[in-house]
Amino acid sequence: MGTIEPSSSTTVTPSYRRLRRRLLTVLVTLVVVAALAVGAVLWLGRDGGPAAADPSLPAAELPELGEPAPVLASLASDAPVPDPAALAEALAPLLATPALAGGVSAEVVDVASGEVLLDDGAGDPVTPASTAKLLTAVAALTTLDPEATLETTVVAGAAPDEVVLVGGGDPTLSTTTPSLTYPGAATVADLAAQVRAALPPGTAVGRVVVDNSLFEGPLTAEGWGPEDAPSSYASPVTATAVDGARVTPGENTRSGAPGTDAGRALAEALGVPGATVELGEAPEGAQELGSVRSAPVARLVEQALSLSDNLLAESLARQVALARDLPASFEGSAEAVTAALSDAGFDVADVELRDGSGLSRLDLVTPDLLTDVVAGAADGSLEGASAIVSGLAVAGYDGTLADRGDDDPATAPGAVRGKTGTLLGVHGLAGTVVTADGRLLAYALVANGTVGGGGPEEAALDGMAAALAACGCR
Repeated sequence: MGTIEPSSSTTVTPSYRRLRRRLLTVLVTLVVVAALAVGAVLWLGRDGGPAAADPSLPAAELPELGEPAPVLASLASDAPVPDPAALAEALAPLLATPALAGGVSAEVVDVASGEVLLDDGAGDPVTPASTAKLLTAVAALTTLDPEATLETTVVAGAAPDEVVLVGGGDPTLSTTTPSLTYPGAATVADLAAQVRAALPPGTAVGRVVVDNSLFEGPLTAEGWGPEDAPSSYASPVTATAVDGARVTPGENTRSGAPGTDAGRALAEALGVPGATVELGEAPEGAQELGSVRSAPVARLVEQALSLSDNLLAESLARQVALARDLPASFEGSAEAVTAALSDAGFDVADVELRDGSGLSRLDLVTPDLLTDVVAGAADGSLEGASAIVSGLAVAGYDGTLADRGDDDPATAPGAVRGKTGTLLGVHGLAGTVVTADGRLLAYALVANGTVGGGGPEEAALDGMAAALAACGCR
């Protein structure tokens, strides 16, 4: 089995509904008050209104408004640090739960001080599953410009009726406007409109060639199972894709031929659904007919983490490889991500990667590296990496934790954020948690060799994260 993450559709908890209703009520009240105030000023100053009829009336005066209170207050700098012994005592029975088969490795770190509060086998290499996407995120944000975008182009083909779709490694290119999965994504409709405008009048497109040559090597990685691509969570990795290689926009099932699917989508948008679509390469020096760009890299990182999007993570890893002059293949991207982590100051002695998504069962990572990455992004010492924290799914609210986590209104949603990881027999959760006393912690929990089928293991990891959120532990 491969990475099987929960659906990206949002499940709204009762506590979130109550919070949303309160926020909407406040927002509506403010809008109504502001509208009445502005209307009163306009009416009083209009010809024929009271101000014009009787100059002796005092001019309308709006009340002075102070600075608004912050909606998201910063954490108190003097919040108490949990006592390591008390924290260990609180987590001990959860670490020993039968669902985790006694094989869970864990680390908890105080972000502000860097103090390790719990270390249970955190230096031992484990199969990380999708928590490995945290490493790809670091590599992308420290190697690439977080504001950079990925370009998809269409150029003229070898014949007058031929156009070539040249993949730039952006799998978020959308067949809907807007995208149902990736906010800010470029659209095929925009690209097609540019192509139609650039082609000579009367040109009938009869052939769409798809150029996937930016990426090279095998389409699936060593350590992926034959059932992994295509599946509901992964596809062959190609430089051209639409909707994250989904067969239907907004749904989970992935395509086995993302490149030709993208070519067909372009043909339909050009109004020639019957055009021939085939793989090939663009002629050298071909005229550009149109181009679109993805959302910024930082936003793509957030989406790859929150949705645990395997194809997007693999695409980002290959952009890192290209930036480091390495082949845009699984092997090249694994080498590039590892080198980028080392350059960022992380210990990669025990890191072995076969891909950029964590789908390979041959990947090895230590939990303490995961906490180092999260803590560095959270405290700002890992420059330019804030998208790692903002990309973590929020328990009980969004992403792969939308239907998981603590239901206590005092701590959810928002107290627990995490990157999930799931393979057959492998379950992980790594991220940040705010304790009951307001202290920010980084944590990594990875269990290998489990046999519970998924639900019990996830519940056990969620219980540990919730225990950290509820912990004063002093």
